[in-house]
Amino acid sequence: MPQLSPALDSLPSSAAAALRKLGGDLATARKRRKEPLKGWAQRLNISVPTLMKLEKGDPTVSMGVYVTALWLINRQQALGQLADPANDIEALENEVSSARARHRRGKADA
Repeated sequence: MPQLSPALDSLPSSAAAALRKLGGDLATARKRRKEPLKGWAQRLNISVPTLMKLEKGDPTVSMGVYVTALWLINRQQALGQLADPANDIEALENEVSSARARHRRGKADA
């Protein structure tokens, strides 16, 4: 049996919940298309048990398999937006705070 990554033991509960939702949503997409488990697994080039794990949101299923499943339902482009720097509010707030601090220092020097 393969050794599991320690990262899986420390998976935040909110991340695990998001994976479960993704898996469930992918299962719903498959069912709405009236695709059987076996056919969908073949299209993903995985076993039926792995597909069942994916549909439960199991974090041991590779990201590549999740992305291929998204591709099957033409949603892979959404993945590219998840970590888009333009949507990173915390980094933007840090940049604004730094700019304000520089502005205050500049006024004090004047």
